[in-house]
Formats: sequence, structure tokens, C-alpha cells
Amino acid sequence: MSQETEHVKCLIIGSGPAGYTAAIYASRADLKPVMYTGLLAGGQLTQTTEVENFPGYPQGIMGPELMEDFRKQAERLGTEIRFGYVSSVDFSSLPHKVVVDEVKTITADTVIISTGASAKWLGLESEQKYSGFGVSACAVCDGFFFKGQDVAIVGAGDTAAEEATYLAKLARKVYMIVRRDEFRASKAMVHRVLNTPNIEILYNTETKEILGDGQSVTGVKVINNQTNAETDLDVTGFFVAIGHHPNTDIFKGWLHMDETGYIITRPGSTETNVEGVFCAGDAQDHIYRQAVTAAGTGCMAAIDAERYLAAQEHIVTA
Repeated sequence: MSQETEHVKCLIIGSGPAGYTAAIYASRADLKPVMYTGLLAGGQLTQTTEVENFPGYPQGIMGPELMEDFRKQAERLGTEIRFGYVSSVDFSSLPHKVVVDEVKTITADTVIISTGASAKWLGLESEQKYSGFGVSACAVCDGFFFKGQDVAIVGAGDTAAEEATYLAKLARKVYMIVRRDEFRASKAMVHRVLNTPNIEILYNTETKEILGDGQSVTGVKVINNQTNAETDLDVTGFFVAIGHHPNTDIFKGWLHMDETGYIITRPGSTETNVEGVFCAGDAQDHIYRQAVTAAGTGCMAAIDAERYLAAQEHIVTA
């Protein structure tokens, strides 16, 4: 049971580029935002190494450092940032009720959800060991670092096919590891893969181990699940493209979502189906999933929240 109650004008759930940008704009609009960071303060970028595609950093910047800059800016402008996680919500009436760490109830006039999405991994110990050092879940983010090299990508859906063809423009060779004897991707995407000469498809193949020298990836051991034959692929990059899981489970039953759990927002807006609740970043974006696009929707969410509150005040005083 909740033991404390506090009311805020704008509550931001989750950090990362979307949450921090929402906080910056909400602070400047005098919404006095309170942010709960979630268990991974700063989001997925805190688990990456060098970021070269975020505007304003011509020399690149380390992911954790970038998120620290976001945090400092949000705090300087007046956001109250708290470490904690939201354990449940009640969007049945206004103000909205949110329970934090299972003990404290926050009532909020507006809620901005920026809980992000987590990449699905294979579950190998070596995969986590070399994450950021040759292992990546984002070809668009990290493919640049493997120009002219040999890489492997695991997955058989549209995302894997798209990322394989993207990597093929940069890498010398791309091994595509497909667990079954066919793709799950659309015919158009499969056609693109089959017509890219430097992609080699390994059907009925699974990843057994990611090989490395203790510093970075040097290869990957794969096994044919029909013959049990093992092969070592000489690659310096290993990309996982088996999907993402949006961190939205606590909002199920309250917010409209697609079949995989991404929150649905009104086109051209961050508004959800619940009045006063907005969503930004990867929790609602399964297409782009970039730091800069997440930041853009964070800006939108804060502006949407400010306009919503201004309209409510006008109704009250009219």
C-alpha cells in the first residue's frame, strides 16, 4: 500500500533522450517537472560506447557522457530528477495516479511516458561481454565503425533484412544468420537481401558463441541445426536484429498499444487515448529508434503537455 502522496503538474516516467528533452522543454514552460529515471538512468545510451550520429558533437561522444549532459541540462533548468521506478498506474480519473517503488503515490495533471524499448538478445554470456565492443543491436547506430570489414547479423524479419542491406553498403561482407530455412521478412525485403551480392545467408543456423580476444569481437561460432556442423566465421562485428520489447507493460489495459506493445499516439502528436497522458521516444516508435528522433518526440510531448494544461486553465477560468 502507498504510504505517501504528492501532487505534481508534470510527471515524466523514464529518462533517456526522450525523457530528458521533455524535461528540458517542460522546465522552460514552467511545468515544474518531476522525473523518475527508471532502473536504468539515462536509458540504453548509457550502455553504448561512442556515439557519432548525434548532432552537435563533431568529434563524437561516449553514450554515458551524452546522457550526463542531457541530465545536467534538465536539472539546471529546474527538473527534479529522482531515481526510482513506476510500479503501477491508474489513469481512470484526473489527476492521474502513479505509484513509485510500490510505496509512494504521485498524482499528476500530465504524464509523459518515455520508458523506451529494450533490444532482445540471444542470451549468450559472450554477447553481453562484448556488447559495445563489436556486438550491437543497432546497425544504423554502429555500422559506420565496421567499414570495409566482415560482419554477421542474426535475424530473419524485416528489421534484420533492412539492417543487413544497410550493413552491406558499409561492410566488405555480411553473414546473415537465419535460424530456419526461410525468412520471416516480407517478399520485398527478402528480394533486396537476395539481390545484394555481399550478403551470404546461412539458413538453419544458430549462434553458439561470440569469439573475442578479451577486448573486441574476432569471430562467431555458429552451428547448423540440421547437421550439427559447427563453423567459425571471421568477423569483427556481430549485430542482433531479433526485435525489441517496448517497456510498456505497466500501461497495458490503460493505453492503446499495437500487437507488440508499442504505445499508439495520435498522428502528428504524442497524445495517447487517455487525456493528459503523452508518450515519447522508443516506447511509441518501432520504426526509427534513434536518439535524435527520441529527443524530437520528447520536445513534442512537453509542448503537447503545456498546451493541454493551458487549455484546461482557460476552461476553468472562462
